[in-house]
Amino acid sequence: MPTVNPAPPPDGLAAFNALDAGEAEAELLTCCASRAFARRVAAARPYPDADRLAAAARAAVRELDWTDVLEALAAHPRIGQAPGAQDTGREAAWSRREQSGVGAAGPELLEGLAEGNRAYERRFGHVYLVCATGLSAEELLERLTRRLGNDEETERDVVRTELAAITRLRLARLLGTTPAPEGTP
Repeated sequence: MPTVNPAPPPDGLAAFNALDAGEAEAELLTCCASRAFARRVAAARPYPDADRLAAAARAAVRELDWTDVLEALAAHPRIGQAPGAQDTGREAAWSRREQSGVGAAGPELLEGLAEGNRAYERRFGHVYLVCATGLSAEELLERLTRRLGNDEETERDVVRTELAAITRLRLARLLGTTPAPEGTP
């Protein structure tokens, strides 16, 4: 009897929709490390298209309890401090890629980022989170410095917005698609 090669597995959104709940949650945790986020987005499958998945993810991030946001923040390295050599997973690679604008920064600018990170963590009690993709070290430091002036409520809203933007980009990478322009539902 001839050997029949099985059909290749589906890719992108079809593959994501076909995962069992645990596998889908594990994939989603690479995009946003909140278990509540992963459960909510996985439970709403199947998604008819990537834009609907992105909209569901954005809504899920925006509606997270603050403790769930803090859980997600714990998975992010400080800006200017790339993941360590032991961090070899997909999230670490994505973080390095997202922070690539810091790579050309001189020691003075890197020290400014390190000091800004410390000041931010003292003020707000968590890592400074920014969607760093496409930003230079100078832009990242300027945003950090500006955000140090925010009150707690304003900063929490900014953090949710940044987390949603990062999650959107990572979901697109997960699916092998190009993310829709910012602001697309």
